[in-house]
Amino acid sequence: MHVKRHLLPSLALSLCLAQAHAANAPRPADCPAPVPDAARCYTGQDDAGAFYVIAIPKDWNHVLVMHAHGGPETGPPKLERSVEDLKRWAVTLRAGYAWAASTYRRGGYGVTMAAEDTERLRQIFVSYFGTPRRTLLHGQSYGGGVASKAAELYAPPGAKSPYDGLVLTSGVLGGGNNAYDFRLDLRVVYQYVCRNHPRPDEAQYPLWTGLPRDSKLTRAELAERVKACTGAGLPAAQRTPEQAARLKTILAATKIEERSLVGHLSWATWLFQDLVQLRLEGRNPFGNIGVVYRGSNDDTALNAGVARYAADPQAQGELATDSLPSGRTSLPTVTLHAINDPTAFVELEDLYRRIRESAGTGDRLVQTFSAEREHSYLSDSEYPALFTALLDWIDKGEKPTPESIALLCKAVMPRYRPDGKNDCHIQPGWHPASLESRVAPRSP
Repeated sequence: MHVKRHLLPSLALSLCLAQAHAANAPRPADCPAPVPDAARCYTGQDDAGAFYVIAIPKDWNHVLVMHAHGGPETGPPKLERSVEDLKRWAVTLRAGYAWAASTYRRGGYGVTMAAEDTERLRQIFVSYFGTPRRTLLHGQSYGGGVASKAAELYAPPGAKSPYDGLVLTSGVLGGGNNAYDFRLDLRVVYQYVCRNHPRPDEAQYPLWTGLPRDSKLTRAELAERVKACTGAGLPAAQRTPEQAARLKTILAATKIEERSLVGHLSWATWLFQDLVQLRLEGRNPFGNIGVVYRGSNDDTALNAGVARYAADPQAQGELATDSLPSGRTSLPTVTLHAINDPTAFVELEDLYRRIRESAGTGDRLVQTFSAEREHSYLSDSEYPALFTALLDWIDKGEKPTPESIALLCKAVMPRYRPDGKNDCHIQPGWHPASLESRVAPRSP
């Protein structure tokens, strides 16, 4: 039963608010290894249903890092997701920063929603632990899009903001329209080559829908289909010539790596199912009209044989409204992206740079690139170097450069890698090509 607030006596209203406040309060929890000893950890659930984790080191420097996680997960939110991220980014605590992360209120796609959930958690942190000296937004992977959206919602140019700086690592930047077009390319090329997703004896459907809602297909079963068709996951010597040829065509036409083939195909199945059927009311945001695919033994046949789809303008617009960055933020921003990232193409960084420059905020962006081949986590020393460089920019007005961040990483490396292993891979002189060089542009 819902009662209008203005009809409640003031005492009863105060009691209701106090009970809601207590229900959302951070609860002490055991800190997982490798979080430093003596750190304080808390968990909770906000009033929108998102779980969260907060961690504060003993020697807190009074800077809070708000972490926006990757994904998105397509199932219901689970606290374990944020706990795993805390373990992965424990170096943040080792460097003296407090850390907080939301699971987001639901699974599935929703960049603006996730940005709102991240801000809600920041407010919870302030309510219980006080206002930090500085607050940084850190977005990882899909969370890079979330954090860039939050930076525009809560720190537009000329407005007072609760955030002081933005860090984007391995970012899926440029909005869902630009970031996921290549996965439609993968679906149509894969189906032309393998014809087993769906199989001829299964219900046929437009590939942009991802998967029928009543399908029982599992991720393990999809991986087996990929292996049967291409030999992916097998040693090259164990593949048949036909499998090797199919694999070569798919990878060449889509410009993805073998190690990420099954992962991308899974995203283009279950995430497309979520995005199209649950978020866009069955409308298609992805099209491939006019796209020319290359890399097979017979590109003419390939381009004549792949399925072609026209995007729905309304769906494209809704996806852009939710996820496409405008570039309009006052926050100084540093980014880090592995040159050989197998999941989020490094060329997305060039698109984001162009967006920021078009918005007139390019002077507030410093991008760095590392000679690494990973996506989910880069080297331990690089994250503290990014945070320190950003704080020096905020506090001292010392705008960093890729060169200065690389030197800073080397300087802090002994603290975070006492084993002496080289942990700094930043390449100051490297710049990405355009996204259009990696993913064919769509027809208007």
